[in-house]
Amino acid sequence: MKTFEYPQSAAWFQRAVQVIPCGIYGHFSPAPCPPVSAYPFFGARAKGARFWDVDGNEFIDYMCAYGPMILGHGNPVVDEAYQAQMREADSNSIASTRMVELAEYLVDLVPIADWAFFAKNGADVTNYAVMIARAATGRSKIIGIQGGYHGTSPWMQAPGHHGLIEADHQHVIRIPWNDLGTLEQAINRHANDVAGFIATPYHHPVFADSELPADGYWSSVEKLLRKHGIVFIIDDVRCGFRLHMGGSCEHFGFKPDLICFCKAIANGYPISALVGVEALKSAAAKVFHTGSYWFSAGPMAAALATLQELRRLDAPNLLREKGRKLNDGLVRIAKSHGYTLKVTGDPGMAYYRITEDPSLMLHQDWCAECTRRGAFFTSHHNWFLSTAHTDEDFQRTWDIADAAFEGVGSRD
Repeated sequence: MKTFEYPQSAAWFQRAVQVIPCGIYGHFSPAPCPPVSAYPFFGARAKGARFWDVDGNEFIDYMCAYGPMILGHGNPVVDEAYQAQMREADSNSIASTRMVELAEYLVDLVPIADWAFFAKNGADVTNYAVMIARAATGRSKIIGIQGGYHGTSPWMQAPGHHGLIEADHQHVIRIPWNDLGTLEQAINRHANDVAGFIATPYHHPVFADSELPADGYWSSVEKLLRKHGIVFIIDDVRCGFRLHMGGSCEHFGFKPDLICFCKAIANGYPISALVGVEALKSAAAKVFHTGSYWFSAGPMAAALATLQELRRLDAPNLLREKGRKLNDGLVRIAKSHGYTLKVTGDPGMAYYRITEDPSLMLHQDWCAECTRRGAFFTSHHNWFLSTAHTDEDFQRTWDIADAAFEGVGSRD
């Protein structure tokens, strides 16, 4: 099976490092994708479940832009809604009625939602949620999960990252996932000063297995937070509309006060949303939080079309079904080569790990070999499926995975 080369990608990267810090920064950086020689870093076009790099190599996309492309690249329904709105107006000097329509739709769609607020990135709304919690309670402390990720604002980043100071984490308490005892201890230790608790609906750190909530975890957390008047925030930026159309809390059976959405809400168009309960509407109205492009109507029209299309397709169940099919095949192929491929998290956005090598280097090699053959896998992060992935894509992926296992096996 042919393996890809990336001379044009490499040339573009050499140009990039001259004028851009790191050449490519953030989560698209080459750093988390060893060996970097196996990966492309500049794309030319994309359609459905596939994209093409600047060297003309074609990939089945298992990252979906790290989550946003839930309906696949270039979905015609969403793109037409966006383009129709753009022919009228996008960033205007006054608000668009699309904002009202989208808020109404979310309030109807998400059971806990009595209101909605829109921004651009996930961090915009996780920050806003924390500000609302503090405004509503008059308290300072925020409890989060160790290894949890809520964006790149200083309070969200792990201590030790460049550019942070000790004061950035003065009011942030990190506790282990699935540990009710430690949560209760943290609340008692900081009596009457915990404003909010923020977590993802299940734990999906990088470079580690995803972990679902233990039986009874969320109901116990909800009860404990209600008892102490602590605002309950769910960061559904990554999972939102993939586990349940009403928010991932509906999938796991609990009721938070605030839910943060982004990524899949508009199939790649830039918008995020915070929805919340009536009791926090007044506090939300008092917190000043805004941005130059937060009222752009094009992405709002795209979001409305995306949500309607996801609802029509029953996307969470469709993605789960597709995920199980893909995962069963990959696990079977790994076993045929003498490896155990562990799959954790929701099937439609699972994390994968070859268990025979705890260092992850074997898994990195296998993901790299798959990428060099046309199945774009990362080794440090959960993958994402779209509704555009087909059985043909999966068969091609299984063939690639089989050849890649042969490739890594020949080097053992």
